[in-house]
Amino acid sequence: MSRSKTTDTNPIPSVWAREQRRADQPALSREAIVREAITMLDADGVEALSMRKLGARLNAGATSLYRHVATKDELMELAVDEVAAEIHVPPADSPDWRAAVTEAAGSFRTTALRHPWLTLVLGQAGLAYLGPNYMNFSERLAALFTAAGFPEPSRAIDAVFSYVIGMSTTEAAWLTTVARSGETESQFVARLLPTARQVSSGYDHLAAAEATTAAQAADPARLRDDKFAYGLDVVLDGLALRLPQST
Repeated sequence: MSRSKTTDTNPIPSVWAREQRRADQPALSREAIVREAITMLDADGVEALSMRKLGARLNAGATSLYRHVATKDELMELAVDEVAAEIHVPPADSPDWRAAVTEAAGSFRTTALRHPWLTLVLGQAGLAYLGPNYMNFSERLAALFTAAGFPEPSRAIDAVFSYVIGMSTTEAAWLTTVARSGETESQFVARLLPTARQVSSGYDHLAAAEATTAAQAADPARLRDDKFAYGLDVVLDGLALRLPQST
């Protein structure tokens, strides 16, 4: 992936660290470019997106796009910031910090599953997330964990969202595979079960787990929800022990 050039006036390789150029084509705006890029990312993923393909979709040459977005890295920054606006974080004065964090985690997961490329690029080297929507998301999280009484709120946030991002990445990859099969998730799982039963034969613990999964295969979305909620509860149980006793 290309990198933005670092200069003395732009010490951070980020779209947010430089002035936006004036466009020669008024009809072609940064907002329109980002919206179309997100549509392409949702449909085909990061690797399928290129400035050339995006330009063709917008009936504009790559040169015209570069007047708004200098590199693909910058385009990805803008796309991440755009979808970050979809994530809801409850206010810091919420009466139940666990319920508020659970809501924020669930909103992040929903957004990540709606945009399966999101978790793949979050943490990617060379990309800076300094846009207003992502910064607002981070600020609201920090306020929520601070109000809850955590002495090191950034570490608590990292603990929760490392889990959330990890689970969302796995789910997004699974759902992408299901979508490419042309089947519903229930149909896809049902087709896999005979093979799962066969290969787990002789492994007592794995066979027992497979039997549980098979019983829930009629509603795999609910199974995914339950798994996510269970793991999040475990993380929050651990964090609760870190709170001062007076909290």
